[in-house]
Amino acid sequence: MKFLTKACFGMLLAASAMSTPAFAQEEEAASGPFSLSGGISVTSDYRFRGVSLSNEKVAVQPTLTLSHESGFYVGVWGSSLPDSPPFGKFELDVYGGFATEIASGTTVDVGVTWYTYPGSEDGGAPTDYFEGIGKLSHDIGPVSVTGLVAYAPKQSSLGDDDNIYLNLAAGYGIPNTPVTLTAGVGYTDGSLGLVAADGNYLDWSLGASFAAGPATFSVQYIDTDVKKTGIKAVDTLYDPTVVFTLGVSF
Repeated sequence: MKFLTKACFGMLLAASAMSTPAFAQEEEAASGPFSLSGGISVTSDYRFRGVSLSNEKVAVQPTLTLSHESGFYVGVWGSSLPDSPPFGKFELDVYGGFATEIASGTTVDVGVTWYTYPGSEDGGAPTDYFEGIGKLSHDIGPVSVTGLVAYAPKQSSLGDDDNIYLNLAAGYGIPNTPVTLTAGVGYTDGSLGLVAADGNYLDWSLGASFAAGPATFSVQYIDTDVKKTGIKAVDTLYDPTVVFTLGVSF
């Protein structure tokens, strides 16, 4: 169970004195019917749906996507992680799907993501899982609004339970500037919400990004409504925070 096991991982690190679809904007390189886009980012804290999965440490996050003019695409995304037996040192997300414009300014994107942890030593207990994700986006001038539904069916790595995640996000590109303002709110319910006592919680964020050529710098305020456990090293994993990210696209 991703959040539960990673929260427990935080507790283990604390006991030994320790501590989603920010990417670089992607630039496409066209080659016939296919296009390749990618980037690499450095972020001050890898937050997944409001919860720190890097134990509030810096993470490096590369990505690469191959798209076809028909709308089909496949890609990979990764992030460094603090070393641990269940998850190793790296998360690798393999995804594929189909995106198309169904009306002027309106896009539908449906796909599947597999979350895997190469190099993990889980002793036979699975940590990999997959999730179906659907997005509906609409642009009105400089404003873009996206609704997302992510569903992970019952899997052994999720404790034979399922999970649903809902998110509504908006972006506003300030005209005649390289600045974009963002805001979003999400809701997790199920096996991935076990960081909360009742298995569900809200997360939200406010941010801004600044693009300069192939580079993008962003800052985000992120918070959740997860109740505190009284264990400081665990509570800080979902405390309000400000995350800085610098990305370069290629």
